Amino acid sequence: MATAGSVDDGKSTLVGRLLHDTKSVLADQLDAVERVSREKGLGVVDLALLTDGLRAEREQGITIDVAYRYFASPKRTFVLADCPGHVQYTRNTVTGSSTAHVLVLLVDARKGVLEQTRRHLAVAALLRVPHVVVAVNKMDLVGYDQAVFDEVAAAVTSVAADLGLGHAVAIPVSALEGDNVVEPSTRAPWYDGPSLLQLLEDLPAAEAAGEQPFRLPVQLTIRPQDAAVDPAHREYRGYAGQIASGSVHVGDAVTVLPLGRTTTVVGIDTADGPAEVAVAPQSVTLRLADEIDIARGDLIAGGAVPEPTQDLDGMVAWLHERPLRPGQRVIVKHTTRSVTAVVRDLSGRLDLDTMTPEPADTLALNDIGRVGLRLASPIMPDEYLASRRTGSFLLVDPQSGATLGAGMVRGDQAFSARSAVGLGQFWAWEI
Repeated sequence: MATAGSVDDGKSTLVGRLLHDTKSVLADQLDAVERVSREKGLGVVDLALLTDGLRAEREQGITIDVAYRYFASPKRTFVLADCPGHVQYTRNTVTGSSTAHVLVLLVDARKGVLEQTRRHLAVAALLRVPHVVVAVNKMDLVGYDQAVFDEVAAAVTSVAADLGLGHAVAIPVSALEGDNVVEPSTRAPWYDGPSLLQLLEDLPAAEAAGEQPFRLPVQLTIRPQDAAVDPAHREYRGYAGQIASGSVHVGDAVTVLPLGRTTTVVGIDTADGPAEVAVAPQSVTLRLADEIDIARGDLIAGGAVPEPTQDLDGMVAWLHERPLRPGQRVIVKHTTRSVTAVVRDLSGRLDLDTMTPEPADTLALNDIGRVGLRLASPIMPDEYLASRRTGSFLLVDPQSGATLGAGMVRGDQAFSARSAVGLGQFWAWEI
């Protein structure tokens, strides 16, 4: 799960409250936070210090980088990404949300929907985060007024619906006081829904990767080094990698891309020995019936296989200080394959105030835009709507190796069907 929201909406405090009230904080950590809180002259323990670990964060009272924390309840184990709220750190929110199954969006009950609220909802829609929970925070500062909560919740869920996020659930909370975070609050008797933790425990699991078409990006071809000494190893040839989606059985027909050769799986080797079946996200070695020239970056796929392409269209969240311009050379990293590419065209950017497309000839830091790329050699992408793993890519600087942008492979019909306006219109915008 990931947290998002505008500046000072209480994200780090909420995370600290979750850790504290689920008893996921060690005694020495809590002692240190209490000591620092006293030194700062605070009347209460500043639970935000449990996640704001950088010195600059503690000094300024803001979150700068994504902080990952782990905690557990009787029902589930959670990996939590506490994301920054400042506009200049939107790229960190993209990073934290890219692998999240649920986004907890905090909104200050006194301020309502702000630009960053819309920005983070747009990021959640683009990244296909399956669940969005709206935590209307600081209810203690508005006297737990139901009318205030209803107004803010209606405004946020309206924006979410326009973006295609039709299942945003709102909860009134006070991260500072702990109301409706782990335990239900007695100070908001008009609210009869679950607490935040109860909702997180009961949310349905995201679509299982094993139910999707089989995809194995090859990381390594394995030929044992002692093959010359041990005759039993002489004929062994396996293709190792982590299954990105789907499942594979011994005897399944698979296609090796970009060659397009079809063969049969004759063996599956795991760290625990041979297996008859493997599912995502297991790391395995496949043995195939035919000798095929397969190297790192190739894809072993089952079911409906993707078409290799050298023309890539997608939505890109730009993460670098240097702007992106047409004609720029980049490296596209897709699964285990890295190829050089040139920016063919830049169709425009998303206006995060109005959630509509606008013309643009550059992408600046934190912009989200439509980009066309011409690749030096083919890759095998799925649409991002179909698979977050094989439908995403990175843009990397060829000289420095710095990550420049995070991309999502375009699927016009699928995205335009999600919403008649906003992101749907943006995805369907013709290049």
